[in-house]
Amino acid sequence: MFGAPQPVTASSTPLVPLPRRPLGPSGASGQVRRWYENELGWPTVPGDPLRLLAGVRYDVLDVPAEAGHAALRRLASGSPVALHGGRMLLLVAAGSAEELPGLLEWLDWGALSLDLVAIGAGGLMEAPSPPVPRGERSVPHGEGPVPRGEGPVPPARGVRTAAPCEAGVPPAPWGRVGSQGAAVWLRPPEPGCEVEASLPTLSALGSGGGAPDLVRLVNTVATQCHRVRLRRACAQPPAMPAQGR
Repeated sequence: MFGAPQPVTASSTPLVPLPRRPLGPSGASGQVRRWYENELGWPTVPGDPLRLLAGVRYDVLDVPAEAGHAALRRLASGSPVALHGGRMLLLVAAGSAEELPGLLEWLDWGALSLDLVAIGAGGLMEAPSPPVPRGERSVPHGEGPVPRGEGPVPPARGVRTAAPCEAGVPPAPWGRVGSQGAAVWLRPPEPGCEVEASLPTLSALGSGGGAPDLVRLVNTVATQCHRVRLRRACAQPPAMPAQGR
């Protein structure tokens, strides 16, 4: 009644696409990388976590957060500043890292051990999460995203929120914003703006131009680093004298 079964050949087998790897965190990481490279023009290096290459568009001063807060008044309003754990990352003009040792000597800080690190050409900086787009807000680590349309929610006390940015900028991945040890922007860079125009530079001393002065910034940071060092030393308990037998 029925004919003999026909052999199954490759041409008669329907083509089934191979399973695709989900985007997951790698997709979000790619968005962040494109934001830095395409929107800001900042070079990055391969790998995870995403890291930025210093010494091309800017150098970085890595200081204790307490010292950095005292120096914010020395920066222009558009000068990018990031927080990374208990450290503050101040973006300065490219080439400043090479000038820092001589500048500290000239300011009479060279003989002291300061908790001040300069990241220049060839150095790397962990890429902070991009600012949250308009209509979103950052939340503490462990919480989920806040739906739109629920009205403004005041930030937690002591938490600084990133300035809103243009539509289309990828939001910071949930769980990274405000998490312990993750780099976040305190003053985020603005896409489409030349970051060099807002960075402290050594050549700005006495020029009367719009660029901030690197000398006054370094002197302020060094002074605060020294005060932090002295305060920490005074807070340590005194050594107990050895008991005689």
